[in-house]
Amino acid sequence: MPQQDTAPDAPKRASKTNPPASSAWAWLVKLALWALGLLAAGLFCLLMVVGVAMVTAYPNLPDISDLANYKPKLPLRVFTADGQLMGEFGEERRNLTPIQEIPQIMKDAVLSIEDNRFYDHGGVDYLGILRAGFANIGRLKSQGASTITMQVARNVYLSSEKTYTRKIYEILLTYKLEHLLTKDQILEIYMNQIFLGNRAYGFASAAETYFGKSLKNITIAEAAMLAGLPKAPSAFNPIANPKRARSRQLYIIERMEENGYITARQAAQAKAEPLALKSSGNKKTLHAEFVAETVRQMVFAQYGQDTYTRGLNVYTTIQSQDQMAAYQALRQGLMDFERRQVYRGPEKFINLPNDPKLAEDLIDETLEDHPDNGDVVSAVVLEASPKKVVVVRQNSEQITITGDGLLPVQSGLSDKAPEAKRLRKGAVVRIVQLPKGQWELTQLPEVEGAFVALTPQTGAIRALVGGFDYAKNKFNHVTQAWRQPGSSFKPFIYSAALEKGISPATMVNDAPLFFDGGVTGGQPWEPKNYDGKFDGPMSLRTGLAKSKNMVSIRVLQSVGTRPAQEWVTRFGFDADKHPPYLTMALGAGSVTVMQMATGYSVFANGGYRVSPHLINRITDYKDRLLVDSPAPEIDETSIRAIPQRNAFVMTNLMQEVTRSGTAARAQATLKRPDIYGKTGTTNDAMDAWFAGYHPQLAAVVWIGYDTPRKLGDRETGGGLSLPVWIKYMETALRNLPITEPKPAEGLVQIGGEWFYSEFSGNNGISALGGNNDTSGQADAVQPQEERKRILDLFRN
Repeated sequence: MPQQDTAPDAPKRASKTNPPASSAWAWLVKLALWALGLLAAGLFCLLMVVGVAMVTAYPNLPDISDLANYKPKLPLRVFTADGQLMGEFGEERRNLTPIQEIPQIMKDAVLSIEDNRFYDHGGVDYLGILRAGFANIGRLKSQGASTITMQVARNVYLSSEKTYTRKIYEILLTYKLEHLLTKDQILEIYMNQIFLGNRAYGFASAAETYFGKSLKNITIAEAAMLAGLPKAPSAFNPIANPKRARSRQLYIIERMEENGYITARQAAQAKAEPLALKSSGNKKTLHAEFVAETVRQMVFAQYGQDTYTRGLNVYTTIQSQDQMAAYQALRQGLMDFERRQVYRGPEKFINLPNDPKLAEDLIDETLEDHPDNGDVVSAVVLEASPKKVVVVRQNSEQITITGDGLLPVQSGLSDKAPEAKRLRKGAVVRIVQLPKGQWELTQLPEVEGAFVALTPQTGAIRALVGGFDYAKNKFNHVTQAWRQPGSSFKPFIYSAALEKGISPATMVNDAPLFFDGGVTGGQPWEPKNYDGKFDGPMSLRTGLAKSKNMVSIRVLQSVGTRPAQEWVTRFGFDADKHPPYLTMALGAGSVTVMQMATGYSVFANGGYRVSPHLINRITDYKDRLLVDSPAPEIDETSIRAIPQRNAFVMTNLMQEVTRSGTAARAQATLKRPDIYGKTGTTNDAMDAWFAGYHPQLAAVVWIGYDTPRKLGDRETGGGLSLPVWIKYMETALRNLPITEPKPAEGLVQIGGEWFYSEFSGNNGISALGGNNDTSGQADAVQPQEERKRILDLFRN
């Protein structure tokens, strides 16, 4: 019976310890519902908090209505007459470019790497925001969830700090931007606003900064390189970090191919394309820093601080081809002079560690403190002997220099050289690549120079180089340096003499002169010719061609010092800079290079005074004309400085200088007769000049030290400055036809020489100067028969 008592109870006990399956599922469902409810409540609370935050934050959002007419801070930009950029001034380098002018390949490269769904989403990538949020909580690097619209909101209005508050503001601004602007407007702002390193803002500016070209001419490879910059402008800078920039570029090209923007063939070609990065040593770089700075000063005087933010575009009279030719010619002339100087030794010495990596880092760090100067680049010596020097450049580029490349530093390779001047391992030196490709050791020149070229008919400045290198010395030697012009000033004295009846045929005695203290008012003066020789009587033409000092002094005696002082002011010279003493005949006054160019322009254009002209027009950032000031052409209203016949005769005289005189190398090299000018070398060869012209182009070259000192016993204007002038003219005159001025009215030609027609008798054919003439009176030295023959010719 016990079994009968217990059996019915067994199932009941089992049900208490093992409930049915349906009950278990019900329990799980109930638990899940509770969890979902809690999650929903949590999300609701979170949304409420976010909603309240947004409602609270929304009124505090900045007004973004101005973005509909986006206008960032735009720099002053200075251009040549043919549209090449010469310089930018402002906190930010930026070239505002409308979206329709941005090439499609540039937009495709940016969208591929930054926001490929830009035209599809509403401005916010929610999954990306969550991912970035979790990464921020876990202190991991953000995965780049920001869309282009969000980046615009942040870059224009917000900081880059990673906080939830800033993120909320960013999202709200993103919604406002998407509501206010079209997608193209947002993309336009982004591509003009984003910072891309090297002070470049926007892709148009970056294209010029890194590649020296307009954005419209960008290639796929270049676009991919630029598109890699927004993520980290410093880390992916192609100039500072070429390896990392290259890796980033290849990745972007692959993304462009994956997204269908380019074909596989285009991708392969882009990966293989070598990039020509812009650098100061690039021979194609237009160096016009002195011009740009001059323009900046002129514009600032008119617009003040707005100069740097208004987006002004200034178009100058500079011709890019002329400017490049002038820059290269002057640098070559100064470097040629430097090759003849004693080697002054390395710029610095460093102790190179044995560890190759440490040595490489030290070399790179050292060379950053000794930057390249155009084509004169810096390097560190690894090995040095009298027959071979091995140097290393940044990025571990090694160069071996032998043979003639060692000649400029031969004294530094001698075992007897002082320690401070001896080339050895660890020496910081300069090297330059010669036209045929070989390298040469050299040194930065201490000498300076200046060059300017004008259009004589307008005063328009075609080229201006104020010194060897603007970064090295910002002093503009064209406009700021007052120097003695030496013999290059003589044509202005001869011009005055023509108006006194002296002619090119007038005989002048090249004989010694002595002036005691009573005449000079100070120390006795015994002038000499450059060669120390005296050749006796010679024509005025020959005296100028040979640059005879005694001839010039006697001519000035005949003219009179005060009349001559007044006469030279007609050419733009300051009277107080040229005291009325006989030393004026030798160019002992003070001039600027620009003044000399203006003065020689008077001879070139037939006798008119023109003012140097640099700015043609100024526009705003939308290319609306603000200032229109073309260089004025000479016409009947122009002010005449000297008679046309005076200009013609002086041109004829200076043609002899370039044909057979101290500048004979000019016509011999350029193979044309229509070039005129005068060399100039001051006392003790402290200044070397050549001033010359073609009827459509006047140019002046000066070379000397900032603190005047002797250039060298054999250094002259003909040997130093003339080659620079010739080198420039080889380019500048290439497309100009041979043009010789026509004889002016009021002249007659007798025996191949030109005379003023109204002068008769002894005028124009007399002789000047006895053996020691200090009185200023003319003494005849021509035979009576010859004088009579010339008089008869003149009368007939």
